[in-house]
Amino acid sequence: MLTFFTTGKPFRGHDEVIQWNALKSWKLLHPDIEVILFGDEPGAAQICEELGLTHQPVVDRHECGKPRLDRMFARAQQIAKHDYLCCCNCDILLMDDFRQSFEKAKAWRERFLFVSRRWDTDITEKLEVHQGDWANSLRELAVTRGFKQDESWIDLFVFRKNQYSEMPPLIVGHCYWDNWMIWRALADGVPVLDASRSVTAVHQNHGYDPKFGRTKGSPRDALSLLNLASVGGRQHLRRIDGANYRMSRSGEIRRAYLRNTYTLREPFLRFKQTFTYKVWLPAWHRFLGMTRPMRTAIGLRSREKSN
Repeated sequence: MLTFFTTGKPFRGHDEVIQWNALKSWKLLHPDIEVILFGDEPGAAQICEELGLTHQPVVDRHECGKPRLDRMFARAQQIAKHDYLCCCNCDILLMDDFRQSFEKAKAWRERFLFVSRRWDTDITEKLEVHQGDWANSLRELAVTRGFKQDESWIDLFVFRKNQYSEMPPLIVGHCYWDNWMIWRALADGVPVLDASRSVTAVHQNHGYDPKFGRTKGSPRDALSLLNLASVGGRQHLRRIDGANYRMSRSGEIRRAYLRNTYTLREPFLRFKQTFTYKVWLPAWHRFLGMTRPMRTAIGLRSREKSN
């Protein structure tokens, strides 16, 4: 089937919730799914035992302490039991539409790079996966209350083993390595498949550790710029809209003739993002806070809580 690999933060507080959610959602995709978790962060060994994951506690790190992505890729491709791998951030929830889209891609070509845009969504509690409709409820929450990020944000990559046998030294959790992944595939003649229309990849919103200088939406922190230098500059970057194939909602794969359109749409997308995060979501959360006592008294719960 498929081998996932990732690394995470310490399993504490909200980070524990969203990482448990992500890892559990991957395991539920298929009985033969393999998940490799790199790193010895607090709680990692316990979560691997609970969910039946493969734990790789030893991971090479940059001098800043962050894991080296290139070393993770090399090790994952070495030990994975499946021919196809998915490098996925440990805050991404996936559902059956991902598995179905992956199977269609595998039937289409032997080699490809499969990517998808994500839906930024507020999730504060563990998934109630024992409820049969959890995936439909989650999908509805994402598309009605979440925000679909633009093509610069790439959190999952599906590819055939040994497709990325050589990578520059890159640091996990910072910018530009994801855009380099798309450029590298295109430069090597590997088809890049944008599955954003057929996959609802749910990114669970979270904060960033201030000691590394990273803030959401800003690619100018020192470690991101180090990644940029490692890949050889902006000429070696592509967004999802650089994909040369796209999958429709029905799973049909077609060549993408209209590509790299992000710059034409950027002003509108930036306005939409600013309005969503600076105006709509703060106002909505204030409204929820103000009305929570009344809703609790009459037995109503916010959708975020109910899912």
